[in-house]
Amino acid sequence: MNKEGYDKIIIVDNLGNTDKWKNLVKLKFYDIIHKDDFLKLIEKGIFDKDVEGIIHLGACTDTTEKNANYLLRNNYEYSKSLLKWAISKNKRFIYASSAATYGDGKNDFVDEESKIPLLKPLNMYAYSKQLFDLWVLKQGLFDKVAGIKYFNVYGPNEYHKGEMASVVYKSFLQIKNFGKVRLFKSYNPKYKDGWQMRDFVYVKDVVDLTLFIYKNKKVNGIFNAGTGKARSFYELVSIIFKILGKKEKIKYIDMPSDIKDKYQYFTEAKMDKIKKIGYKRKFFSLEEGIRDYLENYLLTSDPYLGKDKEKI
Repeated sequence: MNKEGYDKIIIVDNLGNTDKWKNLVKLKFYDIIHKDDFLKLIEKGIFDKDVEGIIHLGACTDTTEKNANYLLRNNYEYSKSLLKWAISKNKRFIYASSAATYGDGKNDFVDEESKIPLLKPLNMYAYSKQLFDLWVLKQGLFDKVAGIKYFNVYGPNEYHKGEMASVVYKSFLQIKNFGKVRLFKSYNPKYKDGWQMRDFVYVKDVVDLTLFIYKNKKVNGIFNAGTGKARSFYELVSIIFKILGKKEKIKYIDMPSDIKDKYQYFTEAKMDKIKKIGYKRKFFSLEEGIRDYLENYLLTSDPYLGKDKEKI
């Protein structure tokens, strides 16, 4: 948004004890407010006049989080409160759903509102996202708001995410520090070890698509955000080894027992819907995205913004 001339931005977050603040240092914005305080201010009508819209990406995205009450409060009830305000004040509202809502993929990866009730998420995080999609659907609001099902996003400024950082980032660190990478064994006979498939999408593409939807107020409904092409974890780490000029060394490890029966072996976004409404951007291939991420960010001395030619 800064690159497009926006700086009247209110950032809402819970920075806590993380290094997330470092991602903000070089950016221009109007104010930053704790997520709990923001909800109180919204309810008091403080932003009724000045805020034109909300891009709601905040959530607990930990797929291993087991505290269902926390996930319901943070990912479901909070989102409902924001949306109710946006609708009542006629404000633009974009929110993050998740590809995790598709579960094992038996009902395909088609971003149609009518398909939402058929989906069976595999973990509580995904279910909290599914519940909000269902609530929006039951309220009949998909003609007024847009939800985006982000697939496996990777790219700059994810250092604070710990275990929820992308496989690209974690593999890069493993290879750089230990000369090898660990991948999960497969427990599905259809997939060899390391050949579980994901739709890995570069964050620059995701940002562009999100802003396209935000700025086009007539573009509403549920939308996928992926490349439309599934790639294997083996292919991903092979690309990193090649860019770093290192010999491939992969160790296949047992999958933790608590995620074995909740594991997605294949995801691939269907992208026809967004293309039909005029979105024409050509997405980074996995090779292109990883090379840009490594060469312009992870391998620079200033990893939080890298040497992007368009940086602020």
